[in-house]
Amino acid sequence: MRHLSTKLLAGTVAGTLLVAAAAAQADRSEWPSNFTVGTASQGGTYFVYGSGWANLIADELDVSGGGEVTGGPNQNLALVHTGDLALGLTTMGPAAEALAGQSPLAPGVPMDNVCALFPMYETPFSITALSSSGIESISDIPDGARIGFGPAASTSDTYFPAILEELGVNFERRNGGWTDLGGQLQDGLLDVIAFAAGIPIPAVSQLEVQTDVNIIEFTEEEQAQVLEAFPVAPFQIPASTYSTLEEDARAVSMWNFAIAGCDVPESFIYEVTKLTMENNDKMRNVHRSAETSIPENIVHNTVLPFHPGAARWYEENGHEIPDDLKL
Repeated sequence: MRHLSTKLLAGTVAGTLLVAAAAAQADRSEWPSNFTVGTASQGGTYFVYGSGWANLIADELDVSGGGEVTGGPNQNLALVHTGDLALGLTTMGPAAEALAGQSPLAPGVPMDNVCALFPMYETPFSITALSSSGIESISDIPDGARIGFGPAASTSDTYFPAILEELGVNFERRNGGWTDLGGQLQDGLLDVIAFAAGIPIPAVSQLEVQTDVNIIEFTEEEQAQVLEAFPVAPFQIPASTYSTLEEDARAVSMWNFAIAGCDVPESFIYEVTKLTMENNDKMRNVHRSAETSIPENIVHNTVLPFHPGAARWYEENGHEIPDDLKL
């Protein structure tokens, strides 16, 4: 009798495992055969973070995928909304504008097929010039200065020109990838680069190795003026970020979130969120700014609805999603 019970138990366990395996297989059958993460230009943090995150997903979940160079947050919102990309990276300012139909890439078109996945990091707005230029403060930037603002329609290009205009700076506007603009600064073709990117910015780190640079902070008055006029928060760039800095540098910042098409299968996004949120050590290996890519920081998204797959993981793990951010 005991022998029979053992057999029955073994059969029950085996049957349960087969059912579970079949369910898992059925779940995966809805997954995309491949995916692409929209990043930004090479030499910027988005490219490093997004490409590394894509590789982590591909390796751990056994799905073909990778990062793609794009124009940055605004373009990523548009490409995810249309379904041309499954995943992307964006900042909260452009996300709010896109949802309201105010994207510079598609005026009047509300991008409502974009859902939030997880918090990435804050994007500080920082300014870099060659030490040889003599520019040590924002007020030192000469009239007509040639300033590189990153890729056209990027977060930096959307907000930084307006921020500098608010502070009374007159300039010639230049666009391009961060690596290219860094080279132009070093060659004397630009006077200043105005970066909005996660730190450390690879292009700045590279410049530090090759030449002497000044990383220019906001004064208290300038910071207060910008906080009043734009959807940004106060920020301190830690002195440990760059060898050039001897003390923390005052700045402003905007939060970044990973995004997905709201129609991307829930089970896939659940596993992507689970992988990302439960492996912060691996994310920090991708880029050290991922130190803040943790569930507690979901509170910094007050704009985009969370993807149902992401929301399910958060709520299963004790993190509340406000009703107005649920689909």
